[in-house]
Amino acid sequence: MKLLQVPAASMEQRIKEELEINPALEEGDDEELELDNSEEEETSEDEQEEKDDFEDEKEEDLIDKDDDIDIADYIDDDDIPYYKTNANNTSPDDEKRETPITVSVSFQDILLSSLGLLPLDNHHYIIAQHLIGSLDDDGYLRRDLNSIVDDLSFSQNIQTTLEELEETLKVIQTLDPAGIAARDLRECLLLQLDRKKKEHHPHEIAYCIIHDYFDEFSKKHYEKIQKNLELTDEQFKEAIHDIVALNPRPGGGSAEETRSSQQIIPDFILMVNNGEMELTLNARNEPDLRVSRTFQEMLQAYARDKKSVNKEAITFIKSKIDSARWFIDAIRQRQITLYTTMQAIMVHQKDYFLNGDERQLKPMILKDIAEMVQMDISTVSRVANSKYVETPYGTFLLKYFFSEGLQTDSGEEASSREIKKILEDAIGGEDKRKPLPDEKLAELLNGKGYNIARRTVAKYREQLNIPVARLRKEV
Repeated sequence: MKLLQVPAASMEQRIKEELEINPALEEGDDEELELDNSEEEETSEDEQEEKDDFEDEKEEDLIDKDDDIDIADYIDDDDIPYYKTNANNTSPDDEKRETPITVSVSFQDILLSSLGLLPLDNHHYIIAQHLIGSLDDDGYLRRDLNSIVDDLSFSQNIQTTLEELEETLKVIQTLDPAGIAARDLRECLLLQLDRKKKEHHPHEIAYCIIHDYFDEFSKKHYEKIQKNLELTDEQFKEAIHDIVALNPRPGGGSAEETRSSQQIIPDFILMVNNGEMELTLNARNEPDLRVSRTFQEMLQAYARDKKSVNKEAITFIKSKIDSARWFIDAIRQRQITLYTTMQAIMVHQKDYFLNGDERQLKPMILKDIAEMVQMDISTVSRVANSKYVETPYGTFLLKYFFSEGLQTDSGEEASSREIKKILEDAIGGEDKRKPLPDEKLAELLNGKGYNIARRTVAKYREQLNIPVARLRKEV
């Protein structure tokens, strides 16, 4: 079960960890082991006698031989040409198993590198460093300044005041990007508008809206703002356009960007050729492992030599061999479980996989697949929650294909995924000056034959991260 939860991207590392902790497990397949065994049988009797004599040597003799070894002979190899010690056994057709790693520089690093250009003494420089380190991923300083004063006092023995902290913060706010180190969204937008004003881009109306009517703006009470400021439709529309163009996250959400840029390695590859679906497991799910021949021979040697029976050694060797066999069997069982589960999903959602139309996704829950593959629901859940499949229409998490079903007027079962797609299309095509409320969306779906209540529409809309009608309104 633990191996079943490991995705393809982490499976290679999991195998490496097992190889490190279990000396009885090694890379390679059984065919290589059989070939080695056949060559072993061809050794002559003289070679076998020499081997027995070598094994019977006393430990003291081995130590003396080790003392005669000159380490310099192994280190001093400058005379050996490089090409003789380097072998290239790869082919252009070999699979590349390297996983790309994203390397990025955070906005905190950029700000710290810019501090040296500011006229700060050592005292204020340390304070500025601490303030930059306190910024969150969006570039905001959400910690209370009084708490930061205490932090500097206890952690770095820097005595400062609230006024000095405010002064240093204003200096940091002059750095790029505009709006950095703001304490809330209102201050962030005001800093950006003030920067544009200094760059000879007047935004007086937009600045006034954020400064004096921020609450009304955030709730999109546009009529009230326009009436109080006595603005024409054109003036108000231009001011709103200027505000919407600002960046509410000057830090760029570095943590989220790093997560989204990580390489996704699919566990399955599904292709469609001439109307037929072909499913294969990713090559990372097929490691070549075997039980070490050395450990097997050691166990056989202890079994033959009944005079000097070392129970602790035999127990250790047997435990490692059993563990290696268990790990190999567990990986094989993992492959069978993954393939069987994905094949059942592929059969159940055949209409979707053949053309990629989301509206043809059928209602499907974990119980449906568990019954098809005759496995426990928890097993199917482990597969669906952590595995990806590469299709001609994109790479998806398996749980993407699971959805609840609703009854239509015609008595057919409709997938919630299908209803969400219709809901998304309806909101995307609405008049943004008069967006559709949930009641109207429910009526629209009912008119298409989907028996759905307003609260269900609201639930699906929230799952799609679509705000309510009032917040979707545009001028």
